[in-house]
Order: sequence, then structure tokens, then C-alpha cells
Amino acid sequence: MRQRRLVTLSAALCTAASLGAAVPQVAAAIPSECSYVSSTYRPTLTQGHISTAVKQAQCLSNMWGGQPPKLTLDGVFDSVMLKKVKWIQGCHGLPESGVIDPNTWRVLYHPALDCYLPYPP
Repeated sequence: MRQRRLVTLSAALCTAASLGAAVPQVAAAIPSECSYVSSTYRPTLTQGHISTAVKQAQCLSNMWGGQPPKLTLDGVFDSVMLKKVKWIQGCHGLPESGVIDPNTWRVLYHPALDCYLPYPP
């Protein structure tokens, strides 16, 4: 079922692009590709944390398309990750705190299909 939806979405985006329409950045987090911890394990994480849960968050955030840089999957919540987490939060209308809380985990596992906020320099 999920694969059929992705195929349908891909076809729609290709059609839109061929007609000259602006095509949004598409993000489809596939949790099975990020299996460092259980998807139900969602601790609050802040800059400075080092753990496999951070590695999970890094992996999930890398599922986003577009300009934001891919994070190194090292389990270290550094300033590069902080910047990306704040951007992801802003894309979903969450407070840009940089803290990975329950709401941020939710959007990491189920991201919006597009984000029109420019990635900060």
C-alpha cells in the first residue's frame, strides 16, 4: 500500500514537473532504513548528547531531500545537527528550539511532504 502511494506521488510530481509546475522538495522517512533504536524509543535530546538515539534522529533527518546537508551518522548532537533540527521544526510549525522532544520525534518519523522554508546559511 505504501509503495503504491509513493509510486502515485512520484508520477504526480513527474507530471507536474513536465508541465512546468514548481515541484516541492519531497521527504519520505522510511523508518526501516533507520533502525539504530526502536521507533518507540524517543528520549528528549539536546545539543551535546551522544547516543544511539541521536544516531537514529540523524538518520531520520537525512531522509529529507533538498539542500540541507546530510548529517554524519556518528551519534553526536553537534551544532550542524542543531541547525537542521531547528529547520525541520520550522517546516512543521513547531517552536524552533533545537530540542528533539515528542513532537519533533513525530515529525522525524512522519515528515511533511514539502518545506518551503529556505535552509539557513
